[in-house]
Amino acid sequence: MVHKTSRFLIPLHHGLLCPLLFLSGLSLAAWAAPDPEPPAGKSPQAYEQRQTLDDLDYWLRNMLLSHRYSWEEAAGVTGLSIKEIQDAAQRAGIDFETASYPFPANRTGVLPYPGGRHPRIGFLEGAINPRRATKASVFLPWDTQSYVVIDLPEAIFHGEDLIFLAHTHIPTVWDKQNLTLLWNDWFRKPDGGLEGEWRLPDGVEFGASIHSGTAGVEMGLWLRNGTEQTLCGLRAQVCVMLKGAAGFTEQTNANKRFEAPVAAVRSGLGNRWILTAWSPCGRVWGNAEVPCFHADPVFPDCSPGETVRARGRLWFYEGTGIESEIERAKVWFTPSPENGEPRDPHR
Repeated sequence: MVHKTSRFLIPLHHGLLCPLLFLSGLSLAAWAAPDPEPPAGKSPQAYEQRQTLDDLDYWLRNMLLSHRYSWEEAAGVTGLSIKEIQDAAQRAGIDFETASYPFPANRTGVLPYPGGRHPRIGFLEGAINPRRATKASVFLPWDTQSYVVIDLPEAIFHGEDLIFLAHTHIPTVWDKQNLTLLWNDWFRKPDGGLEGEWRLPDGVEFGASIHSGTAGVEMGLWLRNGTEQTLCGLRAQVCVMLKGAAGFTEQTNANKRFEAPVAAVRSGLGNRWILTAWSPCGRVWGNAEVPCFHADPVFPDCSPGETVRARGRLWFYEGTGIESEIERAKVWFTPSPENGEPRDPHR
């Protein structure tokens, strides 16, 4: 949401066999990037629908098995009738009685969010027509039917100008000029990670990545300056929405900790936490209505032709030592004097 007014320390690794191959039934050769842009005159919703139909077996497994969509919700995403969805699920061999969770026990589950179902509980007027292109679901290790939705990114600002927004709310500089952005879905990597890349009308490009680890996910954001002027005051919002995370859905900020660069939320039971952090980090905060929490990255000034980056993590913690966990996270996200990169005390 756009603002108006331990386990974490286990290294994350890539390169394992993609857990989504089991989910989709596709071969490695089928893992291709989506079309680079929607056809002229097509709305983002129509483009998302076409992408879903072009890879229907994958999205049916994503929606029905992992996100537990109803037949009605799946029909809404695809534009098909409930009978057509049920027939397609039968052809795809989707069996709700024998289906197993598609992620290995020692890896955090990550999937593209399929859209259709609004990822918020409240403040819906602040997120009209949310786009799925930047949203990823991260599944909880203690409850594989629960997940958070990360909007990566939800928004990007250049100074006071809003240059990107992943839903309709506050008008962007492009809305004011009646310019339409091009949208593409996540590129699903063979190792189970997700990567996305988008281009703004002025030639600025930005991208995001999210990769699964043993105790959470590792994230990245980058922005490339394709203009002839230096970009200053660059900042992003990365929203972690809790609607799908059982035990974390209370609409309050009393269950959250904000200690930059770390933001954390506590379960109703009190012994489970979801944490996120970014470097460089500008602000940590949350919105009780959504409910969501943020550790929002900032970028250095970006000269023409240059690329700037930020890196982040989302991870899970069980126990009573959350203060120590947060302090260790602060150490990890402190730039080292040698190279300015965040340092991991366990490496």
